[in-house]
This record gives sequence, structure tokens and C-alpha cells, in this order.
Amino acid sequence: MKPEPRTLPPSPNWYCARCSDAAPGGIFGFAARTSVFLVRVGPGAGASPGAPPFRVVGELVGHTERVSGFTFSHHPGQYNLCATSSDDGTVKIWDVETKAVVTEHSLHQHTISALHWSPTVKDLIVSGDEKGVVFCYWLNRNDSQHLFTEPRTIFCLTCSPHHEDLVAIGYKDGIVVIIDISKKGEVIHRLRGHDDEIHSIAWCPLSGEDCLSIHQEENSEPNIPNGKLITETPITKGCYLATGSKDQTIRIWSCSRGRGIMVLKLPFLKRRGGGVDPTVKERLWLTLHWPKNQPTQLVSSCFGGELLLWDLTQSWRRKYTLFSTSAEGQNHSRIVFNLCPLKTEDGKQLLLSTSMDRDVKCWDMATLECCWTLPSLGGFAYSLAFSPVDMGCLAIGVGDGMIRVWNTLSIKNNYDVKNFWQGVKSKVTALCWHPNKEGCLAFGTDDGKVGLYDTCSNKPPQISSTYHKKTVYRLAWGPPVPPMSLGGEGDRPSLTLYSCGGEGIVLQHNPWKLSGEAFDINKLVRDTNSIRYKLPVHTEISWKGDGKVMALGNEDGSIEIFQVPNLKLLCTIQQHHKLVNAIVWHHEHGSRPELSCLLASGSNNAVIYVHNLRTVLESNPESPVTITEPFRTLSGHTAKVTSLAWSPHHDGRLVSACYDGTAQVWDALREEPLFNFRGHRGRLLCVAWSPVDPECIYSGADDFCVYRWLTSMQDHSRPPQGKKCIELEKKRLSQPKPKLKKKKKPTLRLPAKQDSAIGNEEESARENSGPVENGVSDQDAEEEAQEPELPPSPVVSGEAVSCTAVSLGFEKSKVTVSSKATSLKKEPPKEKPEALLKKRKARSMLPLSTSLDHRSKEELHRDCLVLATATHAKELNEDVSADLEERFHLGLFTDRATLYRMMETEGKGHLESGHPELFHQLMLWKGDLKGVLQAAAERGELTDSLVAVAPVAGYNVWLWAVEAFAKQLCFQDQYVKAASYLLSIHKVYEAVELLKSNHFYREAIAVAKARLRPEDPVLKDLYLSWGSILERDGHYAIAAKCYLGATSAYDAAKVLARKGDAASLRTAAELASIAGESELAASLALRCAQELLLVKNWVGAQEALGLHESLQGQRLVFSLFELLCRHLEEKQPPEVRSPSSVYHPWATGSEGTLVQRVTSVWRSAFSVDTPEQCRAALQKLQDVKYPSATSNTPFRQLLLHVCHDLTLAMLSQQAASWEEAVPALLQAVLRSYTSGNFTLMQEIYSAFLPGGCDHLRDKLGDLSLATAAFKSLEAFFIYGQLYEVWWSLCGPGPESSIWVKSTVSAEQREPDDSASDKDTEPGATAQPQSSQPPGPGLRLSGESERLLSACRELFSERHASLQTSQRTVAEVQETLAEMIRQHQKSQLCKATANGPTRDDPGQEAEQAPSQPQSPREEGNASVSLPELTRRLTEANERIAEFPESIKAWPFPDVLECCLVLLHIGSQCPGAVNPEMQQQAQKLLQKYGHTRTYRRHCQSLRT
Repeated sequence: MKPEPRTLPPSPNWYCARCSDAAPGGIFGFAARTSVFLVRVGPGAGASPGAPPFRVVGELVGHTERVSGFTFSHHPGQYNLCATSSDDGTVKIWDVETKAVVTEHSLHQHTISALHWSPTVKDLIVSGDEKGVVFCYWLNRNDSQHLFTEPRTIFCLTCSPHHEDLVAIGYKDGIVVIIDISKKGEVIHRLRGHDDEIHSIAWCPLSGEDCLSIHQEENSEPNIPNGKLITETPITKGCYLATGSKDQTIRIWSCSRGRGIMVLKLPFLKRRGGGVDPTVKERLWLTLHWPKNQPTQLVSSCFGGELLLWDLTQSWRRKYTLFSTSAEGQNHSRIVFNLCPLKTEDGKQLLLSTSMDRDVKCWDMATLECCWTLPSLGGFAYSLAFSPVDMGCLAIGVGDGMIRVWNTLSIKNNYDVKNFWQGVKSKVTALCWHPNKEGCLAFGTDDGKVGLYDTCSNKPPQISSTYHKKTVYRLAWGPPVPPMSLGGEGDRPSLTLYSCGGEGIVLQHNPWKLSGEAFDINKLVRDTNSIRYKLPVHTEISWKGDGKVMALGNEDGSIEIFQVPNLKLLCTIQQHHKLVNAIVWHHEHGSRPELSCLLASGSNNAVIYVHNLRTVLESNPESPVTITEPFRTLSGHTAKVTSLAWSPHHDGRLVSACYDGTAQVWDALREEPLFNFRGHRGRLLCVAWSPVDPECIYSGADDFCVYRWLTSMQDHSRPPQGKKCIELEKKRLSQPKPKLKKKKKPTLRLPAKQDSAIGNEEESARENSGPVENGVSDQDAEEEAQEPELPPSPVVSGEAVSCTAVSLGFEKSKVTVSSKATSLKKEPPKEKPEALLKKRKARSMLPLSTSLDHRSKEELHRDCLVLATATHAKELNEDVSADLEERFHLGLFTDRATLYRMMETEGKGHLESGHPELFHQLMLWKGDLKGVLQAAAERGELTDSLVAVAPVAGYNVWLWAVEAFAKQLCFQDQYVKAASYLLSIHKVYEAVELLKSNHFYREAIAVAKARLRPEDPVLKDLYLSWGSILERDGHYAIAAKCYLGATSAYDAAKVLARKGDAASLRTAAELASIAGESELAASLALRCAQELLLVKNWVGAQEALGLHESLQGQRLVFSLFELLCRHLEEKQPPEVRSPSSVYHPWATGSEGTLVQRVTSVWRSAFSVDTPEQCRAALQKLQDVKYPSATSNTPFRQLLLHVCHDLTLAMLSQQAASWEEAVPALLQAVLRSYTSGNFTLMQEIYSAFLPGGCDHLRDKLGDLSLATAAFKSLEAFFIYGQLYEVWWSLCGPGPESSIWVKSTVSAEQREPDDSASDKDTEPGATAQPQSSQPPGPGLRLSGESERLLSACRELFSERHASLQTSQRTVAEVQETLAEMIRQHQKSQLCKATANGPTRDDPGQEAEQAPSQPQSPREEGNASVSLPELTRRLTEANERIAEFPESIKAWPFPDVLECCLVLLHIGSQCPGAVNPEMQQQAQKLLQKYGHTRTYRRHCQSLRT
């Protein structure tokens, strides 16, 4: 079985009483997110010599939500069994050897909070939930028992190791009960003493109460549990129990007496880096472990992550020992959640702990020292970066707010990881090491922060004062550009830091002065290149290794290449048409320096393109060039490509990370997939190639994991397609679903005042006491899948659907009940009396006064007397004034002041009863309109009617009231109405800005268009802002209208083209043509035509090309393409032909040869007749360059390129330019040959050179510059005819010839490539596998004999010598590369072997056996490096001596032709001239010493 890849796993889950456990023999498991990770500990781990003996060996995958409990079976014979509980409501039983589920149950209706496998009953698993329900499940008989002891939230439970029926349960409120499951959960003891959550329960490993000489506590409870005296029974006799609680105490209980006998108070330890306030209870988790072989000692956790070993022998002394006192920094730095013991195969007693600091630590119980630490990740692995200075130092950017720096070359520790969290405080999405400054690491975060860390010190990072508005996508170091490069040599840094953010801006930061302003490079780009249109939104940046060229990837899929120092635009690559996620330049230190101009790019459309920019960079064009054809295309992924990395050890080898859940290694030069890694359970986000090991690659994903894997260990060679891809999606569905926040608390098991683990942690992070940490108990800690910058993948949407389905299932019963209740309520209204249906009477304005006038007769009489006294008295005495104040309703009949008091009292009554509008009306009656408005504004109760009467109080009051009402409407989210009110007081700009800021762009444009001047810049800004948002959301047509409204037709055409379909491209081309953007119109029309070619819509393609005059030459190419496809289709059987093609009428005729038909169509349909017209079309087409073909080039793309060359040849021929016609025709032949399509090559010759090449010789003459090209063309013609003759000998029937052609077409290779292949025999490879040898009487026809005599042209000794030298160079380069790889491997092995025990003979014995060498390695083993250098130098010198006319054009493989001719001579004796046979043998013996031909030449000699 192949070894597991090295894993940096997710963090163990927080706030769970038992979510890690270990089995005897060395298997440790911990719950992380929705799965359980298994770690082999001890001698059987297979760790490298000198390294700590542990290794992550697998994962238990099956739960769909957080795993809340994990426990092993501790019974001999079934150590391989374990149980897990999850928030998905299931308890699963697993076999860790097969990593498969044995059985499961879903008995619980509520969240499971505790789980334990009974240590005395081998098939009993006990689980409890947050509602207090306990289930006992017997595995062997598939039986269960339901127990409901207390209606409280269970926090933990532990089965007794001494009695099979006893279970101790700890509750959230501090109660501990011991129940007997054989008596339906009868409570044996109820232990009171704690006043907060019970985190852990541990039984004493020895039965009986003789192991501790403990006297009864003075304050302990009387021995009357449950109010009854308990007589001692075997169940209750002799048993101690320890409990740890959030109340900061550990209590030891006596089960025989049912009371507490010891209380241990946690000490407040002061240690460096601890600094935790002990009064903050939420920060404490108190877990316990009672060692089996040390019953008088107890291990507990403490406030800041320390572990304590308590001495229980003396109850009056609280004596404890601190773990790891000798080594500083070995303890956990945050609270510890779980402790579990493990006894290894060699008898060591270990203790494993999991903590909030995201480390798993292993402790030696004999020394109390930390043996090893396994770090883990608490978020998505967003970014990976290897240091170019400190080789092997891998920086990891994680979504938990920390940067990890992993020393991957450490011999003593496979997981030598440092954490950096200071100053980060958010998800780390981008990393980049300084190219030559040790320890200088740049980082970017999801909140737009850019900073610099010195990883060699403990200093906090420097943070740039300029933030991005959105997530930082990419960081890159590059040379300074203006304005930063304008200072003197000592005033500017040699390298500056560039950051690309989600808002589409690239900033240049000065690393010497991060507090200064960062510069947006868009201004420099716009000024240098005089760009008048909207710049694209940037998503990616990459500097070439030499620092002279920068590539920018954009949201629209384009890639722009800029040249320093002023960022002059050299070219634009229009290939992806979707957001570009990754751009990487090939390294410059390979054996082929020209490959440093290769640029690989990946985007959201799953295809990787490689462009060769050597021509552009060397020519330095005056005006920008547009590239629309890739050098190589790597197809196979099925989702967006997120990261790319070139191998630093190979030429042209690339690894890609993709949302399809796999990483793929490619041979980019051959377009071949090599290895596919499928170890992740999520979408891959980053990938990095080890700078030391050629086979080692690191990848990170949204499954919280980083894997180290080897290419040679992979079972698959290409990404999954079809069913395999579906299986991977199903596998990833078991990841945690992105859930919305629950209305109730997520889990009642969490500490009080803490709804989720993240809450308190973020608070602590703000106080600089630790990093931002997303507790795994809150599973929506990482909801990056729903970020606006990264659209959700199909996997996420699938999870969302399944979430909805689950929630609907849970809500079903609630819906039923509510519907019944509704139906009961609906019945009474049917019997409503008509009186109730009448209109309600209007509410009284003066209800209090009215009610006072309806009192008793005596009170009314008293009112009259008081009123009379008040009206007739000259001066009111105190009694009368008091009566009037008490009887305020009399103000209606007295003076105005009293009336005002009455109205004030009535108004207060209206406000208290919730009728402010009546209060406002009373204030209006008083005439205090301004006061009404102010009171209403303060209370947020302004209404339309109040504002409508505001002008009565004056103009200024009205203005103020309208503004106040507008603000009130904004608080009520009525932005459009608020804008209308602002318009009523002529605040047009404020109204427009209000609508725009709240995304009411349509309304804002309508207002601005109606009220502002047409040239007002606000209007254009509105159009552009709305267009950008629409473009981001995929509404391209409306976005184009916005750009047209802003008079930016260029941007309108570009955004329309982003859809990428033929209709959109055609519309965009027409739009660009109307706007006068001729260059853009031409490129879009050509793209449209190419899209239509994919569906064989020839008519539509020609119509698209007809949109622009400059594409006249392309119309000729497409017409020839159509006629050639029709010609090839006519040669196929009718049942094979494609019925979906839409041909022009002129393509259906079959009279004349193909060349005659093409010429006729050009003349009649495109009016290309005269030599001048041919030359004009020829000049336009000669500017278009296509890359060379490979065996993986798609057939339709190959045909298009071939037709382009054939069009050039025919136009040159009609313009009588034969020196241009011959190279163009040869180029078409070479494309067919190098792609391995022998049939197409022969069709080109039969259609365009039916009579051979003799007439071309006459046209060229002897002194022509194209003579060398003609000789190559003639040689390939004879080469093809030679194979035809051979195949006719072996298979005279058409079926056999078709069979042979199809076989050989796949085997044809370039002569240069053959040297790099495995040891093959070209003659044997090309020889057809005929089942019947030719008969002895078979003779060749006269034409065949004439052809064989013409084969002398193929036996060119100069070409044979050149090809042999080229093969020698290729073989030496490959040998050197292999030697370097072997040397690196041997150095690694030596370093590993000589690390801890240099003289260990066992290691030498282990290294002695090695794999048998391949024949190639055997041949190379005896060759020294000086010898290889000498061979390489001599071969290069020989190549340099050949004239350029020989080297300029490829020639058929001379030795291959010799072998074929000799085979024909052996099959048909006498057919081949003996002199020619001798010449062929002589050439083979002279030049057949290279690896490719060596073996076959030896067989010829024998």
C-alpha cells in the first residue's frame, strides 16, 4: 500500500468534552470539522529516522456536520473499532483499518453533546444530547435503550471502568449524577457542589476507596443523597470520581458515600506569554485525566493551556507539578480541551492534548516533557510560497488569521512550523517572499491589508497605510516604477511591493516606508500609453524573473504585458474571456533559456493557456500587439483554475490547482497531462512546487488541509471527467455546509455568555492577546465560498440545497401544527355579526376631557362650582388654582393658559397610548407648528402631512423639515422617497448621491438626466459606476448600455464580448465598428467567426468576418477551410458524415480539383482576381502568426492553421511570388507532420501537388532563396509516398491501409523529439503489424519502383549529420537533468540518514537496496560529467558549422527513411537498388549511435 501524503490537518474541534481518543497500540484520532483524522504514534508510524515517531495516516469521512464526539473501543480484539457523534444527529461506528462505517444510528432528536464507548461492555456505546436524553446502543445485537434522567443539558458522560451499568453524567448547570442503566436510568447519586458547566468526568482507575487516605471534607454534604439513606451495595461500594468544572474547581467524590471528599482550586499561574485574566470564566475549559498506573495522581488543564499533575495523597495540601517546566514555550498557549492517554508498542506511557492554540501535543508521562507537536489549520489554505533564500521554508496563508512558516527540510521534526499572528487579525489570502532578503515576507488579507513580516525576529509586522477596499488577491516584488523610481540611487528601494486587490487596483508600496502613500499604477499606465477608455479590472499580477516585464491579468479574461520603466503596453492576450486567477512566468535557469518567455495563465473557464512571448519581447513593437492564439493549450480541468506553478527542476512542466478538487501536473510543451492528485476533499486554492525535491508538490484547499505529495505516487494521470468528477463532488459534499447563523444558540454545550467559539476569540484578538481564531464549534467560521469576489462553485450550491432539504425536514411537524391552529382560528369569523363589520368610530381628539365629563353627578356639580369661582374671582387663591390644575378639563371653559395645560395633558396621553399623530394635531391647534415638527423629528415620527403643512411656519422651517424627513426616510430604507423630498427643495446633487450610494442607479440616472446639464460629470460617473456593478454581476448587455451612455463605446464592446458566445461577439463587433474602434471590431469579429466554426456554421462565420474590411484575408482562409472540410467529408462513408454542417452553396459543387474550386470561389464570392488584390490580402495575412502544432493540438484548430498556410501559398502563387508560396506550403505540411496527422499531410499533397513538386523547381530556379524550403517540401513528398508503398505491400486492401494509417499517424514524431523518448526502434515502430507476410511473388508497380529510385533525395548525409547532432544535444541535456535529479535525491537521503545517528549501521542497511536501474540509467551511469560536457560542446559546434539554409527548414528523419527502405527491400527482394541499400546501411552505421537508433543498428550488424 502506498504511503499517505504528509498532511497539515484541520484544527481539532473546540468545546467538546471528548472529541479525541487513542487506542492501545498507537492509533490516535481527533475530530476536525466533519471528519476524524487518524495519527499513528510510536515505532510503527514509519517516520523518517531522527524525526518524532508519528504520522497522519488517514481520515474518517462520512459526517455532514461537525463531529462532536469521538471514542475508541478499548477491548482486546476490537481496537480497530471507534465511534463518532455529530451535529448531523448520527452516531457512527467505524473500522479504522478500512476507514469505513460499520453501522450507525440516528436515535437522537437533538444535538448530541457527549459520547463514550463503555470500557466494561465491549459493544455498548452511550451518548447524550443537549435536552438530557441518553441512548444506550448495543452494537452486536443492534438494540438501544432510551433514558431520560434529567431535563438538563448534558455536557459530558463517562461509563464506569468497574461496573458495567454505571454511567456518570455532567450537566451544564453543574449537577453530576450517577445512573444505573440496568434500572432504566435510576439515579444512584446526585452530586451537588459545582455551580457551572461540567467539562470532564474521570473515574479512579482502581476500584475501592483504599488508594487515597482522604478524610471527609468538613463542609461536605450529609450522607443522604436524594433525601434517603443509602445502604452500601456492590454498586456503590468503593469508587472515586473526579469532575472538572468551569467554576475553576476539581472535585473528588466518594461513590460509596455519595459526597465530595476533596476540592482542588485551580492556581493562577504567572508565566511568560500566559497573561490571561482568571476572572474571565469563558476562557476556561477544565479537562481531566486519571492515569491508570498512578491512582494517587490526577492530570488537569489550567487557565492558559498549562497542564498540572496533582498529588492526591495528602488532602490538606494542594500539591501539583507543572508539565514541561524545563523547556520554555513547550506548553499550550491557549486552553486545553481534551486529554487522552496512549500506550505505544514499545511500552511508553504518553498523553495527547488538543487545544485552542490549534496544536496537538504529545507528553511523556515519565518525564512530563513534550515529545512532539502536530500543528493544524483553522481556516482555508489560501496561499503557499517557498522562500527563494531559505530553501525549504514554506509560508502558508490561512483563513484563521495566522501565517504558518513550515521548515519542510527539518530532519528532527517533520512539522517544524512557526505561527505569526500579530497584526494580522483577518484571513491571510496572499503571500510573497522577498527575492533576496532573508525572512522578509509580504502578506495580504481579506480586509485589504498589506504588511511585511520579518520571520527571523519576534517583531510585529509593518503595515502599509494604504488599504485595498477588498480582498488582496496577489502580491509580487518588482522593480520600482514612477513615481517611486524617480529618486536617486540611495533614495529608492531596488524592489518594491505590488499588491492586487479585489476592487481591481494594483498598488505599489515602498517597503522602506510603508507608512507613506502607495501608488496606483493605473495612472502611469494611462499616461504612458495614452489610454482613453476605461482600464480593465485587474485580478492578477506577475513579474518576469529578470524584472523587465510585468503581466497583469484582468476580470474580462485579458492579459496585458507591460515593459519597465514606464509600463509601456507591449501586447494584450485575448484568450480566456473570464476572470484570470493565476499568471506565472517560466523560470530562467533551465537548460533551454528561450522557455523563460513562456507565460502560463488560468482563469474561471477551466482551460490553461501557455503563450510564448519571445517574439514580442525581442521585437519591442511600437504599438501594442493583440495575441489571440495560444502557444499551448492544456485542457482537462472541469472548474475554475485557481493557482499555477512551474517546476524549477524541469523544462516546461507545470502544476495547476483547480476547483474540481484536484491538482494536475502537465508537460506543457507536449500538451500532455502527467499526474493527477485527488487527496483533498475540497476545492484547491493554491499549489507550490518544492524547490528541493523534483517530485514533491504542496497544495492547499478549502478543506483546511495542506498536503505534501509525490508525483510518482499518483494513480491518475488526468483530472476526473464524467462519473469520476461526480464521485469527487459527492466526496466533498461531506464537508461542512455553509450554514446561516441560527436564531437560537448554535450549541447549548458552549460556555455561558458565549454563543459560539468565535465570539470571545475575536474580542480577545482586539485586545492583542492572541490571533483571530475561528472556533471549529462554529462551523460557519469559513464562509469564503460566498464571498463576492469568488463566486460559489457547484459544490457549494449543492450543499446549500441539501441544507435546505434538511431544514425542511425538521420544520415539517411545526408547519403541520401551525396549519391546524390557523384552521381553528379561521372558523369564528364566519359567524361575525354585521355590527362588527361596520366602520370603526374615529378616535376622539380630547378623550381625557370627554371621560371626565362623564363622571358622577356630584363631580359634575363640583366642576360647575369651581368654574364659577374661577371666572368670578378677581384673584385666584391657592385652593382654586389647585382645583383647576386637578380638573384640567375645565381649561376648555377658562382662559388660554389653562387650555394649553389641558391640551398638553391630552397630548401626553396620546403619546403614552401610542397615537403621536393625534398629539401633533393638538400641537397644530395650539399654533406651535415648529414645535410639532421638532418633536416629531426627534422621535422619528415625521409624516407626509406634517411636512406638507411645514411651509406655514416659514421657508427655513420647511427646508429644515424636508431634510429631517429625508433623513428619517433613509433610516426607514425609503431612499427613493427621501430623494424625491430632497428634489422638492432643489437639492439635486444630494438626491442623486443618495440614490447612487444605495444602489438605485436607474433612478439616479433618471433624476440626473432630467435635472442636470448633459455634460455634467456626475452623469458620466453614474453610468460608469452602474456599468461596473452590472458587469461584475454578469448583466453584460445592460452594462454595455451604461458605457454607451457614458460615451465609452470601447468599453461597451468589450463588456458585450465577455459573454463569449457567437451572438454577443457579433453584436460587440458591430458596436465597435459603428463607434470607429476598427482594431477592436476586427478582433471581435474574428473571435465570433471562430466560435461559429466550433458548431460548423460556415455561413455565420463568413457573415461575421464580413463585418470588417480588414478581415478580407481571413474570409479567404475560412472559405478554403470550408472547401477543404467539404472535400475531406466527401471522401468519408455517408454514414460517418456530420449532418449538422451549414455550408455555402458554392461549397457543395464537386466539379474540378480543390485548387480550382478555391480559386473560383475567391473570384466569384470575394472578388479576388488580380495579382494586386492577392498581394493586398497576402500582406494582411502574413502579420498573423500561429504556434507550431503538437500531437495534442485539436484537429479543428490544426485544420484552421493549415488552411491559413495554404491560403498564403495560393495567394503567393496567384501573385506569382513563388519564393513565398513554397515556404507557406511547406509550413502546412510540417504542421500535419508534427501533429502526427499523416493522412492530412497526404491530402495536402494530393490536393495541392497532385503531380509532384517538379513544376515548382522550374518556377523557382536554382538561385532562389526558397531552394532549401523546396528541397524540404520535396523530401516530405517522397517520405509520404515511401510509406504508401510500404503499406501497400503489407496490406493491399483499403481496410488494412486505413488501419495502418491510423496507427502510424499516432506514432509520427518530430526528429528532435525522438531523442527525448524512451528507447524505441523507429523502424519497428513504423512497421505495420501485418498478420500475413507478403508472398514471395509480390512485385512493385513501375510507379513504385520509380518512386524508390527517387528516394535518393532522402538520403542526405548533411541532414543525417545535423539530425544526429541535434539528437545528441537532446540526449545529453536529458542525461544532465536526470543526473541533477539523482544528485538532489542522494543529498536528501544523506542529510536524512546522517541527521540524528550518523553511525547507525541500520540506516546504511536500509539505504543499501535500491530499485533496479532502467536501461537508460545503465547507459548513463558510466558517463562522467566532463564527458557529457564534451559531447554537448562538440555537438553544438557541429550544428553551428551547418549553413542556415540547412537548419532553417525541417527534413524527414533520414535514418527513419533508411530503415523503411531496408524493410521494403526485405519484404520485396529485388525491388530496391542494391546501391541504395548499401547507402542506407552505411548511413545507419555511421549516424545510428544515438540512443534512439542504437539497438536497431546493432541488430542490422548481426
